[in-house]
Amino acid sequence: MSFIWPALLWSLVIIPLLILLYLRMQKRRSQYAVRYGSLGLIQQASGRGVGPRRHIPALLFLIGLTILFVALARPQMVMGLPKVEGIVILAFDVSGSMSAEDFEPTRLEAAKSVANDFVARQPSTVQVGVVAFSESGFSVQLPSNDQAAILASIDRLQPQRGTSLASGIIVSLNTIATMTGQDQILSADSQPAAPTPATKAAANNSAVIVLLTDGENNSNPDPLAAAQFAADRGVRIHTIAIGSVEGINLEVNGFTVHTKVDEAALQKIAQVTDGLYFNAKTEKDLRQIYDNIEPRLVIKQEKSEVTAVFAGLSTLILLIGGMLSLLWFSHIP
Repeated sequence: MSFIWPALLWSLVIIPLLILLYLRMQKRRSQYAVRYGSLGLIQQASGRGVGPRRHIPALLFLIGLTILFVALARPQMVMGLPKVEGIVILAFDVSGSMSAEDFEPTRLEAAKSVANDFVARQPSTVQVGVVAFSESGFSVQLPSNDQAAILASIDRLQPQRGTSLASGIIVSLNTIATMTGQDQILSADSQPAAPTPATKAAANNSAVIVLLTDGENNSNPDPLAAAQFAADRGVRIHTIAIGSVEGINLEVNGFTVHTKVDEAALQKIAQVTDGLYFNAKTEKDLRQIYDNIEPRLVIKQEKSEVTAVFAGLSTLILLIGGMLSLLWFSHIP
């Protein structure tokens, strides 16, 4: 147990003084009993017939005051408190293919709209970060519970060129590492191209990456290698395929390009990290997906002020002592 105002514990020195005062009063009571014994007042003065119970109200009074003085110092205790918390990295694919119009008005704008709704629903204990990636990745917003800043960073996203899924994953992992004190990842090139299936992520790890992309990777490094890094750190990656499997023709610099979702790549990334894969064909489907990736309820050990508990207990004990004194002796100790 610790205290926010430990200096107020000095108030406890009053308790020994009150004990000495009570003992002196009891001694004086005995002296009066002897002095006025000849007048037949011995039984009344000494409390004979009442017995040890005459000390019970006074004892309760001293115990209540002791707890009350401890409460003045504002005690804290380490307690396991349930909280909905975690770090959610929204990793947006901002490659040129995300400007395709098989989602209205475009794939990227649809993803941004649903992400805004997701951020607005989060409690203050959940930190949301934003990462954007095309040929390379960069952190747009560090994890925060400042919803205005998060929404503003999402609204600023615009389509670029190229797609490197691994860059988006690595930058997301480095952002999580910055917040949790882990070592950052410099490159995924050293990771085997065909990673072995990962074990399930730790149950108490509430950091997740939400990868919003059409999955058409055309830049190194290998996205599965980056996914293995996430699995090794116990970070799940939920992949959301934005776009149609059939694909759509897109005009890029005067050329017609056919773009479609690479389901196989996104399914493998989710599988390696024990995450979930979704193919959102409409904006309505996207909203349902976000409902299934809410951060977890975790039990976190942290200091919590318990002043109210001590104050309430002391008040209850004082009331009991006062009621017993009134009931037995018609006065308050």
